[in-house]
Amino acid sequence: MSKRLLIPIVVLVSLVAGFGGGLFYAGKLDQVVPAIGNLVSQSANQPKDVNFSEFWDVWKILQESYVDKDKLADKTNLLYGAIEGMVKAVGDPYTVFLRPKEAEQFVQSINGSFGGIGIEIGIRDDVLTVIAPIKDTPAARAGLLAGDKIIKIGDKSTSGMKVDEAVGLIKGPKGTPVKLTYLRNSAKEGKELTIIRDTIKIPSVEWKLVDDHTAYIEMFIFNKNLDDDFDKIAKEVKNSKADRIILDLRNNPGGLLDSAVNIASYFMDPDKVVTVEKFGDGKENVFKTRANGMLKNYPIVIILNKGSASASEILAGALKDNRGAVIVGETSFGKGSVQEVRDLSGGASLKITIAKWYTPKGNSISEHGIAPDTEVKNTEEDTKAEKDPQLEKAKELVNKL
Repeated sequence: MSKRLLIPIVVLVSLVAGFGGGLFYAGKLDQVVPAIGNLVSQSANQPKDVNFSEFWDVWKILQESYVDKDKLADKTNLLYGAIEGMVKAVGDPYTVFLRPKEAEQFVQSINGSFGGIGIEIGIRDDVLTVIAPIKDTPAARAGLLAGDKIIKIGDKSTSGMKVDEAVGLIKGPKGTPVKLTYLRNSAKEGKELTIIRDTIKIPSVEWKLVDDHTAYIEMFIFNKNLDDDFDKIAKEVKNSKADRIILDLRNNPGGLLDSAVNIASYFMDPDKVVTVEKFGDGKENVFKTRANGMLKNYPIVIILNKGSASASEILAGALKDNRGAVIVGETSFGKGSVQEVRDLSGGASLKITIAKWYTPKGNSISEHGIAPDTEVKNTEEDTKAEKDPQLEKAKELVNKL
């Protein structure tokens, strides 16, 4: 049974993704990558409206004229390089070709248990970027921030590196170090940071009463534990003195789509649109709230930052469009697409974006993210001084609702 996930790349334990915002497995495809060796099946699956003669002309010229013949001996490598170039030309950082070894590592990262540092990473403007450090992880304690650009992992440049390759380099045995070189804001010179890998455990959600009447709910990830954990919290909020809610989705990388729909159902009437999934062929899937509404009468303010991604954006967009929920902070990351992994006959895989997510009012999450109604930034100085202007503004605004 395939499962769609909305979590971008998170370097964790037993949760290490590569999901890029949504992912499920399709069946094995035959004859997509022809057998190499003597270049058999050269015309298998060749589209009739594309002339491949130029490709084979270049292949022939290389074989006949290139000076270093030994570099042409591995024809599989040449073919995979051509495929990688074609896939990269699409311009989507989440659509990637995985060579057999990379494909094997990718499956292991989903199913296995590894040490990590607790960051969510993705590609922004062709640069490997920290989407969010996860709370109480080695990355967060070391001081990495959302938006930091990782330019080296160890001594290896990340220029042109796939996210899946970066995940593989950052993961490693618990207790071992990994060195990252990063740029922050407009800095021209990178800073080095050595972080010790550890087992990463993430709470799904926590809450407390603030200002004597506001339920402050921090949601960290949309994982398999969230539904039960949030149901317990929703009942506690109902039985408390709280009469309004601040929902903090900062640095939340997303997770299960079903959980996003379930949580939205606590805040809205049934049968309200949460998100629309649109495919390239024009087909659409509409996801709607279920019968619940336990918290639908509570005024709500949502806090987002540039580390809020995918399922977080779906939930925030649904509450903004359906309930007029006030959003404070920064524009979210903008990760609203679904990837499908297709296994190829040579052991390689293609991770391909097959759909995009839209808010109930039709705004593309991938293209725009979720913009705040009131923009407030937390600076590095605020963090060092243990100040939180975004939360303070949220408290101010929720008291006016």
